[in-house]
Amino acid sequence: MPIFDLYKLYISPDKEFIKKLKNMLGFVPGNIILYKMAFRHRSVAKVLKNGSRSSNERLEFLGDAILGSVIAELLFKHYPYKEEGFLTEMRSKIVNRANLNQLARKMGFDQLIIFDQKMVNMQTKHHSMLGDAFEALIGAVYLDKGYNFTKELLLKRIVKPYIDIHTLELTETNFKSKLIEWCQRHAKDITFDMVQNGEGESTKLFTIQAVIEGESFGVGRDYNKKNAEKQAAEKACEALSI
Repeated sequence: MPIFDLYKLYISPDKEFIKKLKNMLGFVPGNIILYKMAFRHRSVAKVLKNGSRSSNERLEFLGDAILGSVIAELLFKHYPYKEEGFLTEMRSKIVNRANLNQLARKMGFDQLIIFDQKMVNMQTKHHSMLGDAFEALIGAVYLDKGYNFTKELLLKRIVKPYIDIHTLELTETNFKSKLIEWCQRHAKDITFDMVQNGEGESTKLFTIQAVIEGESFGVGRDYNKKNAEKQAAEKACEALSI
């Protein structure tokens, strides 16, 4: 970044935000608007002239895809002889909402998130804010710096210091049990229903949805029925912030 542009950043009203971000990530952001948007929760979003909302949800969508891609490649290379089911489960352990919430908190993202102050006493019900902001930030870095830069940032500044892959490998994350226990505590009926595959999909592919009180909260697809149920349960847990 040119010295003059860097100077302008550091005398701007965003000086403190830029300083905190640099300390967390190790670089000076280019398009500061993207990074500020990454920490803007939907509770304080405004409707823009083009009809979109000024929250981090779109960046979250993008960041989720980038994060999943980087972690998938990492695991593919780290475990050259493991099958697809194992790799899928390991990726899930790394990128599930609970783990991303912890990562975001460890990195200090809670200092930067902007949200409706009425939600302060409701953060236990909206604890996905941290994980959402984490993914949104990855989306912002990707748009600002490109894929290779984002990949290096994730691997060197986040995965290496904060994620112990070998420990996660030994950790059992049973989303199905967690979901069933939650339903039992709240006296809700739950079933894992088979869904007919769409036209052109393999008949060997299992499509399972987690249905609670007649409403679908998560869908999983896999060539192994148990893995499809696990995926559906994980998505349902994420949707219900369990």
